[in-house]
Amino acid sequence: MKLEYTGSEQVPLGKPDVWSFINDPQKVASCLPDVQQVTVHDDKNFDAVVSIGLGPVRGKFKFKITLEPQAGGDRMNVRINGGGFGSVVDLLAGADLIDNGDSTTTLDWDGSATMRGPIATVGGRVLDAQAQKLISGTFANVKTRMAGA
Repeated sequence: MKLEYTGSEQVPLGKPDVWSFINDPQKVASCLPDVQQVTVHDDKNFDAVVSIGLGPVRGKFKFKITLEPQAGGDRMNVRINGGGFGSVVDLLAGADLIDNGDSTTTLDWDGSATMRGPIATVGGRVLDAQAQKLISGTFANVKTRMAGA
């Protein structure tokens, strides 16, 4: 099962501040919805345990997450691999940073997820909604956390 998403968030900070925030694994990890535990390994890699609810089934997914800043400071990619419930998730999300010229930055984001295993087989719309929540919720949380900074 392959899922794709796009969206946009306007952040009330200049591009250098946004770039600094999204290059900090601890700050990025704090933006994951329903995060239970984070282990930062270095300046680009961390693990996260996230609570997932798929209909009446609740559990935890464990993810290995890698920040992949692109040269020039205009795009950040985030690679997420892991799973739970006997299923595997491979997710690539990214955001283009656009300086709006008024001390705000737009994050034009996209994400695609591939899921394999029992959850992908039976999850259908519920799984699609959960993946959408994870991706869009993370970027919305980035905006909220930076606005409060």
